[in-house]
This record gives sequence, C-alpha cells and structure tokens, in this order.
Amino acid sequence: MNVTVRLFAGLRERAGCDEVALELPEGARVADALARMGDVIGDVPVVMAVNQEYADDGHSLAAGDELALIPPVSGGSVRVAHVRVTDEPLTLDPLVARVSDPRAGAVVTFTGVTREVAELDYEAYVPMAERQMERIVTEAIERHGLCAAAAEHRIGAVPLSEPSVAIAVSAPHRAEAFAGAREIIDEIKARAPIWKREEGDWVSGSRPAAQPSGPSPDHG
Repeated sequence: MNVTVRLFAGLRERAGCDEVALELPEGARVADALARMGDVIGDVPVVMAVNQEYADDGHSLAAGDELALIPPVSGGSVRVAHVRVTDEPLTLDPLVARVSDPRAGAVVTFTGVTREVAELDYEAYVPMAERQMERIVTEAIERHGLCAAAAEHRIGAVPLSEPSVAIAVSAPHRAEAFAGAREIIDEIKARAPIWKREEGDWVSGSRPAAQPSGPSPDHG
C-alpha cells in the first residue's frame, strides 16, 4: 500500500523534497514508516500526525494515508514524553537529563523502591505497558502544562531498596510539577499491565476496567 509522508523545515531540506511516497506492506504502522525514514529523521525529535490527527508509532496505517513528520516548532521545543519498560536497574540522572528544559523552574522526581522483602518480581505485557505509559505521560504533560516528562518501569527481580519505577517531570512552577508526577505514578499503577510477585505470591489487585482510566492489577 502507498502512504504519503509529509516533511517540513529541516526534514524537508534533508530529504530535498516536501513529501515522499512510501510503499508499505498491509498492516504497517507508523513505526514501520519511521524506520524507512530513519536517514531523514536522524536525531530530530519528531511528532507524528496521520491525516492531520496526532498519532503514536503504534498507529495503524491504511492505503492513501498522509503521515506528517513534525519537527520542533519555532515557538519552543517538542514536549518530550519518554517511557521504557526494562529489566535493567533504573537511575534518575538520565531521566532528569531528558526532562531538562530552559522553561522549567521546577523538576520533580519519584522512585518507588522495594521495601521489607529481599526482592519483588515484576512481569509486564511490555508492548501494551509502554503504550499505556506513553499515553499517561502525554496526558499529564497536556493536563498540567509540563515542559517534559519521563517514566520507566523495571521488570524481573528488583532487590530490596532498588527502584522498580522512576519518574521525572519538569514544569515552569513546582505545583504543576508535583501534580504531574503524582498523576503519572497513580495512573501507571492503575492502567499499565504490570504485575508483581512478593515472596512467591502474585499481589492481588483490581480487575482492569474497559475504560482507560479504570484500575488494573496492583503492581507497585
């Protein structure tokens, strides 16, 4: 199927044209188009839109769709929403660096750590968890006017006193930063499909609701 990719500003100059016709397989997603356009995008933090509606990299494409790759606009940098589910230890410094922004007067961080037991074991439906976390972070950025936000969750065995979840947000003022960080951790616990096992038993929680804002299994 054929998809038209629209390019602007520096991306247009790199490509030498303002649009590219991509031939993609049926069932392709935005991520597949991004991979094909990797040489043009490089390290530019683009935002995607399909048929003039913002979309993430998991959005399905159809024949005839127009995919716009939008670089940072002149009015300010793109508000970054970084998420990751990983089996590696979590550290705050990289997240703080990701949310650094000259507009920010406040940076708030949060880590949730293992307590009282030797370790907790986490399992996740990773693709869905990352997609839900991206939505949660993006919603918090928009709702609280954050400059940027980032969230990571660890899976596998997390020893005593080590973090299982780490969050960093930046905002012009501390009230928005605190509110945004609180919303992100609360919503990750409620919506992301991540579970924890403590001393051999899975921690019980609530049944996930059909609506995105509903609760999900307790995992943190």
